[in-house]
Amino acid sequence: MPNISKLGMEMPSSPIRRLAPYAMAAKQRGIKVYHLNIGQPDIKTPESAIEAVRSIKREVLEYSPSDGFLSLREKMVNYYKTFQIDVTADDIVITVGGSEALMLAFMSCLNPGEEVIMSEPAYANYKSLALMSGVVIRPIPSFIDDGFALPSIEKFEEMINERTRGILICSPSNPAGYLYTREELNRIRDLVKKHDLYLFSDEVYREFAYTDQPYTSACHLEGIEENVVMIDSMSKRYSACGIRIGALVTKNKALRATVMKFCQARLSPPLLGQIVAEASIDAPQEYTAHTYKEYIARRDCLMEELGKIEGVYSPVPMGAFYTIARLPIDDSDKFCEWCLREFEYEGATVMLAPASGFYSEPGLGKTEVRIAYVLEKDELRKAVRVLKEAIETYNKLRE
Repeated sequence: MPNISKLGMEMPSSPIRRLAPYAMAAKQRGIKVYHLNIGQPDIKTPESAIEAVRSIKREVLEYSPSDGFLSLREKMVNYYKTFQIDVTADDIVITVGGSEALMLAFMSCLNPGEEVIMSEPAYANYKSLALMSGVVIRPIPSFIDDGFALPSIEKFEEMINERTRGILICSPSNPAGYLYTREELNRIRDLVKKHDLYLFSDEVYREFAYTDQPYTSACHLEGIEENVVMIDSMSKRYSACGIRIGALVTKNKALRATVMKFCQARLSPPLLGQIVAEASIDAPQEYTAHTYKEYIARRDCLMEELGKIEGVYSPVPMGAFYTIARLPIDDSDKFCEWCLREFEYEGATVMLAPASGFYSEPGLGKTEVRIAYVLEKDELRKAVRVLKEAIETYNKLRE
């Protein structure tokens, strides 16, 4: 029997999706599963996007340009202006979701074996995309008792060596919901400028920043305009994860020309997805305002309900729609699998993402889970009630 590749053997399973077979089996047994494991919003996609699908009259579903439709990129320019992000259509490359944007950035900016520094916990697929690109991730842990605050800039400085080529940030962050302050971003800017590094900035959740301060993008940082590579996606702000449309945004012309070579090799981003994405930008302001308020209400609901469970702790997330919670259990990987394989309460169970998958160092996140508050409030309350019963039952079985 032929061997599996070394890369395939090293590729980690997703902490978000690897328990899906157990969830499917639970549903087949007639158990309701509350999905708190994945950032799949239940908020409706804008009607303008759905109508665009209904109205397609093309007789041929053709290739699009490798960098995406100009009309979409021009609309995105106007969208970015609402956040005081000043870019042109030529600065934007449309990609197959934000994941492809980051992988194209890695392949275009780094040679195999070169390094990117990031704080953890971090979105699990960063490690997978880096591995696929031959890039080495150098993690710096942040901690739940500090609210997952950005580690000191001195710790970043200590990690820099002759192989370091970039720093990767995500704000607001997935999985912890941490929002970088302007002061923190300025310190990162100074480090990037000092060592002439790339700054890869995942800004997929910019709409969901729950403070009164203006949102700060990496594109706002003065003096490193050529170093910034912004990663974006349509999935979350328009509740349109399935269209798989993202973007790589940079003012670095040499980098864009390199990215385009890879884009041409994969031909083009999805035609239908771009049609939906372009129409989504036409969603009225009321849609965005409603979505924003709804997520704040869901966050507050989740925090209140988690606070009722003895031994559970979660810092209040200031952005995105995730939080990491510490549970009074021995092992979150075992617990999350047990919830799906063996537990039910009043005909229901809960699916969570073990936080260990968001760290590189073994042992970190061992008693933590990521919770996505993407269900409406009544469902969230029911889900947390099931979680409470699961924790109590699990610990009794271990006595």
